[in-house]
Amino acid sequence: MLQQRMIGTNSPLDRLRQRQKVSVRGGSSRSRSLNQGLSERERLLVEQILEEPMDYIVSTEFARKGAQKRIYDDAPPIRRPDVSWYRPLMDDLSSSAAKRKQRSLNSPGTVILTGAEERVLFLQYNFARHSVRELQKEIGAEQPTEKQAKDLLRWYRIAQAYREQIAETNLALVLAMAKRTRMSEVDFADLVSEGNMALLRSVDKFDCDRGFKFSTYACRAILKAFSRQGVKLSKYRQRFPTDFDPALEKSNHLETLRELTEKESAEEVKHIVLNNDAELTDVERTVIDHRFGLESNEDKSPLTLEQVGQIIGVTKERVRQIQNKALEKIRLAFEESRRDLLMIEDEEDPRPSNN
Repeated sequence: MLQQRMIGTNSPLDRLRQRQKVSVRGGSSRSRSLNQGLSERERLLVEQILEEPMDYIVSTEFARKGAQKRIYDDAPPIRRPDVSWYRPLMDDLSSSAAKRKQRSLNSPGTVILTGAEERVLFLQYNFARHSVRELQKEIGAEQPTEKQAKDLLRWYRIAQAYREQIAETNLALVLAMAKRTRMSEVDFADLVSEGNMALLRSVDKFDCDRGFKFSTYACRAILKAFSRQGVKLSKYRQRFPTDFDPALEKSNHLETLRELTEKESAEEVKHIVLNNDAELTDVERTVIDHRFGLESNEDKSPLTLEQVGQIIGVTKERVRQIQNKALEKIRLAFEESRRDLLMIEDEEDPRPSNN
């Protein structure tokens, strides 16, 4: 008995004992009746709901007579928001994306709640959680009847639906705070994810009877979550320091392939000039040799047009004309050589053609 008092009512060992009780009670006639009235998924959900006490925010409205009718039936209907526009990781911060976002925020599917509408939603959400908690107390350590199980599932699903509605209505708040407090050391996706989790915790903890708007409470919680995420990442980097290497950030395959292609093309051009496959004249070969040094074995600096003109006895403008004509011959010879190479590769390719 003393050992049972020392174990917390919500400790892992206590939750294990509760699951064992449920499995032991499963052989009773009431359990067999419950299994007949519920599906396997619903039965598992009931057991999951009964494992931990449902938390909720207390309101004086719950104790008043006819609270359920007044909170649900007499309350004005509130539209659910359209969150199809919410794609934070696909939209950029460009002007076009901002305009598209602004249009989506002003669309008919966007819902902006007043303080009174927020109070209605939070009362409905917490009354559903309150009803789940009352059923948990009523069931206690016993196996729930079929009616109790169905009531438990109904109120639990109502609570989850209102929680989702409140969170979806305030998704734009998370996105706005994430863009405003973007930190260079934290990835934007992680920031939005942390903000969404903080938003859900705010929905669970917000007390509408205090008279504040939900956005006032949620903004502070979201900013604190962002701060904790930044501190956590800073501590991790201090514990595991690494040097930033830009070479590891992206592949250099394209640069390597481009350099290889340029080198092969240069070798092919040199081969064309040395073998005179372009049928250059002696003057043209002399100009190309002095301008680019393709035929010389010694490393020497290329000569200018004027210097080459002085060697062969013409003006530099004439040297330019000779050079351009020679380069055009080399280009045509190079393209013809590439075409011949492609034809040879096609003939040697064993794969069948599409035709």
